[in-house]
Amino acid sequence: MYSTSDEKEVAEMTERTGCAIVGGGPAGMVAGLLLARAGVEVTVLEKHPDFLRDFRGDTVHPSTLTLLDELGLGEKFDAVPHSELTSAGFPTDDGGMMKLADMTRLKVPHSYIAMVPQWDFLGLLADSASKEKTFTLRMETEMTGLIREDGRVAGIRYHTAQGAEGELRADLVIAADGRWSLARRETALEPKEYDCPFDVWWFRLSRHDGEGEGMLTPRMRNRRFAVPLPRTGYFQIAYLAPKGADLRKEGIEAFRANVREVCPEFTDRVHELKTMDDVKYLDVRLNLLGKWHIDGLLCIGDAAHAMSPVGGVGINLAVQDAVAAATLLAEPLRRGRPTSSDLAKIRSRRLLPTRLVQGLQRVLHRAVMRPVMAGKRNGPPAVMIQLFTRFPRLSYFPARLLGLGFRPEHAPAFARRPMERVEP
Repeated sequence: MYSTSDEKEVAEMTERTGCAIVGGGPAGMVAGLLLARAGVEVTVLEKHPDFLRDFRGDTVHPSTLTLLDELGLGEKFDAVPHSELTSAGFPTDDGGMMKLADMTRLKVPHSYIAMVPQWDFLGLLADSASKEKTFTLRMETEMTGLIREDGRVAGIRYHTAQGAEGELRADLVIAADGRWSLARRETALEPKEYDCPFDVWWFRLSRHDGEGEGMLTPRMRNRRFAVPLPRTGYFQIAYLAPKGADLRKEGIEAFRANVREVCPEFTDRVHELKTMDDVKYLDVRLNLLGKWHIDGLLCIGDAAHAMSPVGGVGINLAVQDAVAAATLLAEPLRRGRPTSSDLAKIRSRRLLPTRLVQGLQRVLHRAVMRPVMAGKRNGPPAVMIQLFTRFPRLSYFPARLLGLGFRPEHAPAFARRPMERVEP
């Protein structure tokens, strides 16, 4: 069932489900879809009325594209307008290009990163999940607290946009509500924070035919750093600024000047930024929970490990967490309440892949982002350029880590379906 909670009489009742998932983002929707296909009663709570929020993670990597094929959704995803990136690299001072990650070296069905609006991706998952009898998506329904009984989490309290309040009892609560997870804050789970030298200011500019095709190329010049992401019909651009800098105080003219300086090819269109309201701020965090669960509650995705936007890997790690959780917890949930030992298996499986990707991000923060914004250079260190230029096959390893992860997850047998065809 795909519904909006709007009947106070129903909302004030105490309800029950097998698994309550807080958050309708990529982790929550994938976990909900897979568990419902296993026959587990699942309720996903999403506080917004729809999925239409811009400047969210919009990169769908090869591991997730393979998963969609396994779920029977690959052709429907292909029909959604999207652009494709096959490589990523850095311009060098001599006018050349250092290719850091080459997706075409991966021996997978989809050797590219698909750039697609996240609302289209989530809508595809929601539509598929709605076909399962045991799945319910409750829009405009926000968790307000956890229910505890006998030392364990036994469900959640919530309210709806219409003012109704209720309780939802569950054998398991999955916190998939992002880096500022309320479900996690209600527990004693605290993430370890890692240094991150920048925040991101997102905006969009028009894109001409053929611009930015195929390769993701950050721009670096005179302490400025920007990453244009080619999307269908426009660029989504990440402008990196030192942590804590308030660019709003400087105003739109100063921001346009910064964009022209680092991306002179956009001089003819920076006027499209009318005010600083056209620029969205992201407080970048990089952290990791030491423990991902307490009895009755499991954290996955950004609730367990906030990722830097470097490499755009956040969605894909969250999806892989969700697949691992559904695979390992479907049978315990069919039996009743998963034990703490059951929940600990998800962290054990996903911890090393998460640490490796975060480790690569931290290396790039130190070796590239921080020196560029400090004015020490306008690109990667010389030794990195020489190494990847001399041995181009090295570009396989970053591509493997960013595109597939150290341990890519595959759909369990109970969740696989024949390919759904797109109607003409």
